[in-house]
Amino acid sequence: MLLAAAIQPFDWHRLLFSDDAPPLFLLEVVLRCVLTYLMIIGALRVTGRRGVRQLSIFELSIILALGSAAGDAMLYDDTPLLHAAVVFVVVPLLYLAFNRATEKFPRFSDWLEGKPVLLVDEGRICLPEFRQQNLTQKELFGELRQLQVEHLGQVRRAYIEATGDVSIYFRTDEDTVPGLPIWPELLLHPQRRVEQAGPHACCTCGTVQELAKGALARCPTCQNDQWIPACDAKRIS
Repeated sequence: MLLAAAIQPFDWHRLLFSDDAPPLFLLEVVLRCVLTYLMIIGALRVTGRRGVRQLSIFELSIILALGSAAGDAMLYDDTPLLHAAVVFVVVPLLYLAFNRATEKFPRFSDWLEGKPVLLVDEGRICLPEFRQQNLTQKELFGELRQLQVEHLGQVRRAYIEATGDVSIYFRTDEDTVPGLPIWPELLLHPQRRVEQAGPHACCTCGTVQELAKGALARCPTCQNDQWIPACDAKRIS
């Protein structure tokens, strides 16, 4: 039976240094921190704002970076504490540097963290902006339903914030207009040929127009050819 190599508890040389790496390796640890931090920021940037939700992209990045360093230093006997200490110094410095950069350069902040984007304008989905987000129609409608929205005609404007949350400005009951219903069971039954005359909403962008019974029509906004009867219910909170 093979026995594990004996480990001397509280061996300060082992705790602080590595027998396999020279002291100059600490500079490589600094470089590794910088490159890894940039990769984490890049990965979070690609996943989109809804991937981080309540945390800022910087807060999540520092949790990921320090969490790995702390875990390795606590669990593995061959991970020198001095190397982990360098990580704990460099990563917060990077965090502060990126925060200062976003404060000083608004365009850099908008590119990295994102800025509020208009998704719904006067009851219609802004398709060019909507398609640039890491967001599906199902997710958007789910957010609206949680705020007691029944159809897009109740919504004056809806924004996706840098945090990934959706902010909504509602129409008053008096100003409510027919709009695209967002109940899942209704969206499952779009029509290409209109069964009853009346206002119908485009299933893609929410544009509403009057259609005659039996009509085949394309949406003037997005060229979609699927419709459902528009809803004009007032919003009840």
